[in-house]
Amino acid sequence: MMKFNLSAAGVAFTFTGYDNEGVEINAQRHQGSLIVLPDRAPALWPVQFDSLEEQHFSALLEHKPELVLFGSGRVFRFPHPRLVRAFGEARIGFEAMDTQAACRTFNVLAGEGRRVLAAIIID
Repeated sequence: MMKFNLSAAGVAFTFTGYDNEGVEINAQRHQGSLIVLPDRAPALWPVQFDSLEEQHFSALLEHKPELVLFGSGRVFRFPHPRLVRAFGEARIGFEAMDTQAACRTFNVLAGEGRRVLAAIIID
């Protein structure tokens, strides 16, 4: 398990580790796909990459993020553009990367005080 040592004032939830089977948030292990915000407890996001639909992404808009980091699993995969069209229409940034990169990027942006949301797939 790759461990992080980041503490940022005002950030209640950060990734503290990851491996191919899951992630740690505040040293608590999670093995299912998640929605993570800096100021809310992680929520299950019951999806796998191959089953993604538009409503999975539109539900993320309810959190009013400034930027969404999409962790696509062990390997980088970009979702079909029709699935993420709503982010552009709402002027919300959307970045796709593998899950481990999304964890690292989330911690940096949350530490900067950004309203970031990580939509993490664990496959």
